[in-house]
Amino acid sequence: MSKIFDIQSMNSEATKVHCAGDVEQFSSGYITYLAPLPLPTETPPHSPYVSELNDTYLDFGGGKPQVFSWQMTLGGPFTAAMLMVLGGPIVIALFGASFGYGREDIWDAMQGVYLVARQPAIWMFLGGLSVGLAVWLYAHNKFTSVIPTRFNRQRREVCFMPTGAEVPVFVPWESLSAWVVQAQGATQYGVRRQYGMGMGFQHQGRLVSVEFMCGGMPLAIAHWEAVRAYMEYEVHDLKSIQDPMDLQGPNDPPHEGLHTFRNARAGLHRRIREKDVGWIYAFFWYLYHVMTFWTLPNLLVEWEIRRIAKVGRRVLPDAMRAWSETLPQAQWAKPGEDLIRLSKEVRTLKQRSPKQAITEIFAEVYLNERSGKKRA
Repeated sequence: MSKIFDIQSMNSEATKVHCAGDVEQFSSGYITYLAPLPLPTETPPHSPYVSELNDTYLDFGGGKPQVFSWQMTLGGPFTAAMLMVLGGPIVIALFGASFGYGREDIWDAMQGVYLVARQPAIWMFLGGLSVGLAVWLYAHNKFTSVIPTRFNRQRREVCFMPTGAEVPVFVPWESLSAWVVQAQGATQYGVRRQYGMGMGFQHQGRLVSVEFMCGGMPLAIAHWEAVRAYMEYEVHDLKSIQDPMDLQGPNDPPHEGLHTFRNARAGLHRRIREKDVGWIYAFFWYLYHVMTFWTLPNLLVEWEIRRIAKVGRRVLPDAMRAWSETLPQAQWAKPGEDLIRLSKEVRTLKQRSPKQAITEIFAEVYLNERSGKKRA
């Protein structure tokens, strides 16, 4: 179950024109801008949120059902329940042995803890599963109702369908803003850090944006790079941005399912034969999949994909469908001179300082650009 994105309108009083590499502070964190212009990040592109990709356009938003989401929905509550039922007695046994208790006393204590924890563990599993399924149902219904943000590389434009709007809005690709938000706050468990990525533009005095949570700064940049690389003709298929572990064979469907599990298991056995990994790694691989219900998540993903195809996605507006038609190559839009020049400078600086953060390189390129204009 992948995250679903809602396009939101926000007050633009706190917004201003930025460029790649700019950093904006706020009370609990900061925003780092990746565009405009869409400069190369030299990061491997990856994004499970791309739902369709062809020679003309890329759809970002909605994505496709993911095996990992089902593994967490089913295996998360189950693992927590098992830790309560089995982990408690094991901990008691270790304490008993360390204090010198006899075998019978330890066994009695283990049985007592097991009987006490059994019923709460069952309710924990059922409660966690219910919450997970409720979230899944909400997200699953979104698959058929959300109109994704569409990137047309032949026209070098982006199509947004704001919430409540009757007609789509078309934005020049090189004017699109992209940013990563990093926020942190103190809790009773320590400092918690969160990341989010967004893309948007100014429209009629308001910022129209699509935003979603990320696991970290590198992952957020990888999402953006998947879109940027596609628009600049560096990515041409879904596999290159959605299959980093090479789990899909040449004749496999372009989504996760039972075939990816079989390919992953075959790859594990090959790595064991080649002594790339040992049996300890293999043990935990099998343990993880046993605790997450083996191939059931893969089968559920296949069922979900079939159901989405049967129900059908939301009908696109006529203007968006016409805009999505393939153009003759002679009519394809060309990248701007500024983008070509600054992209070349970014790649040169990245080769010179490969460990330097790409956002710092963006800032340095723009600083050099401004300095050069002042001298001129």
